[in-house]
Amino acid sequence: MTAAAASLQSLPFGSVVTWDVEPGAYCSAHERETRAHFARRLATLKGYAYAGDCGGRAGPSLRADAPRTYGGHVYFVPSGTVTDPVRARAMGIAGADDLFGGVVEFAFVATKAITHPLSDAGAARPAGWSTHFGHAVAGAVRVKPVRATGGRGQTVAHDTAELDRQLEALDAGELAAHGVVLEENLRDPDTFSVGQVVVDELTVSYHGRQRMTRDNAGLAVYGGSDLMLARGGFDDLLAARDLSAPLRAAIDQARRYHQAVRDGFPGFFSSRVNYDVAQGRNAAGHWRSGVLEQSWRVGGATGAEIAALEVFRRAPERRAVRASTFEVYGAAMVPPQAIVAYRGEDPELGPLAKYALIQNHDSDTT
Repeated sequence: MTAAAASLQSLPFGSVVTWDVEPGAYCSAHERETRAHFARRLATLKGYAYAGDCGGRAGPSLRADAPRTYGGHVYFVPSGTVTDPVRARAMGIAGADDLFGGVVEFAFVATKAITHPLSDAGAARPAGWSTHFGHAVAGAVRVKPVRATGGRGQTVAHDTAELDRQLEALDAGELAAHGVVLEENLRDPDTFSVGQVVVDELTVSYHGRQRMTRDNAGLAVYGGSDLMLARGGFDDLLAARDLSAPLRAAIDQARRYHQAVRDGFPGFFSSRVNYDVAQGRNAAGHWRSGVLEQSWRVGGATGAEIAALEVFRRAPERRAVRASTFEVYGAAMVPPQAIVAYRGEDPELGPLAKYALIQNHDSDTT
């Protein structure tokens, strides 16, 4: 073999890069470092090289320059759902094989607003609105800003007068640009996480629950997830015989919600999806279950998602794995077997550790 041929053989098939889609969203110091950690592991999974953050090169000229600049196919790990399909195509993102996350044709599709049907046939609506989606997923009132995450900004209205006061208190600009979501309030709800990731030939679907913790300011925030992850799609997840009736309902609702998005918004594609499904009793004591919100970007469960992909790649015989993610504030005692995504002093949040743990039991089933 010639030196030139050997050199060509040593080149990676492609490059994995991170991308700050909106520098003001999900781009804090710990989020950037966590995303870089995930990108490195995805690069190893794909047999690609990790090429850092695409930075200023993320623009219309990237597609033409990508092979020379990065070496082969470029795979993106964006900070959020990509809401500009023209920009995505200019960067070479044409389908789910090009990124870890999702792309939508219109910005509102990435928010909670899509779950609402129109109040009437003549109601105003943004360009790209699906008149069928709200009916396809229909199932005291909670008032939620459509772009809020982690339970922030929510209020509960117990009567119409209180609802009027809360609506009047909303930021007028935010309301005009993005709207607001009203959903039935549940007492002491149970929340499931249902999701799926696809990387090359591997598809992993999962169900689990989130945990809350206290941050360095004493506020209740997301503290991690405990997940059961299995090979295959949502139908494979539902094929398990030991699912409780509430869990089976949650997985089925997430599956139908995901399909409704694909049917209602044809420009949508994603390699990473996560749906929160809340269950509980309403003010009248009736049991309710429904999808609260969607996530098509790197999230709190991603450490476990990538860990499962790694397990399934190493062990083709494995059908399922249990994994957990943790976000620990203050002085954290990180277990020696943990896969650490971030550990340090975030300028805004203070000391924080983010890591994943796998339960390696051959008897794992879905």
